[in-house]
Parts: sequence; structure tokens; C-alpha cells
Amino acid sequence: MKKTGALVVDSSAWIEILFNGEFASECLKRIDSAASVHVPTIVCFEVYRKIAQVLSDEEALLAGAYLSSFKIADLTAEIAWTAGDLSLRHGLATADALVLAHTRELGAHLLTKDRDFDGLEQVICV
Repeated sequence: MKKTGALVVDSSAWIEILFNGEFASECLKRIDSAASVHVPTIVCFEVYRKIAQVLSDEEALLAGAYLSSFKIADLTAEIAWTAGDLSLRHGLATADALVLAHTRELGAHLLTKDRDFDGLEQVICV
């Protein structure tokens, strides 16, 4: 299988995968074909919180271990400043702007189910 470029995966896509949603196989296919997969720390937070809320802390830790098998993208001041600009320019919530800032910084594509990203460059909405 030919590898594509770098891919940042948003929490909505991970939740889709972890709960075996309708688009889970499409998300996994895109992850498998990526040359590298990046998980921003805000995504780790959102996925952990959702799994702990719906299932249990133990399941949330397992999900965190799975996410940690990919490249964790740490929040830096530069990412935060870029996110601030993106939030103002596109009307994005804080977490969405941070994820998009990581995507832009890495020159990657963003995999998401979140329609708040519709129409933005470098975004793949499933």
C-alpha cells in the first residue's frame, strides 16, 4: 500500500474508531496509509475524558496507551499563537484551533468527523 503524507487525527476520528462507529474502517484505512500519524496532546485529553465518562478510567487508560503508539504532538507557545490566529480567522473553538495549528505546523492533513472544519485546507472530513 502506498503511504501518503503526515496525518493529524482529531478526537472525533479516534472516538469513531474506538467506538467502532460507521466511519471507523474509513478512518483506520487513512491512518494505515499515512506515512506518519500525529496526536496532539489536546486530542489525548479529549479522548481520555470521553472514554472515562462513557466507559471507565481503565478503558480510558487503554485508549491513551493506543494513542501513545503514534507520535504525540506537544503544545508549544508557537502552536498556541498560531491557534489563536486560526480561531479568530475561522471562528474555531479552542481545541479545534489547536488541532488545526498542529496540522499546519506539521504540513499534514487533518482527519476528522467534525464539520466545524468543513471547507478548510488540509482537512479530510469523513
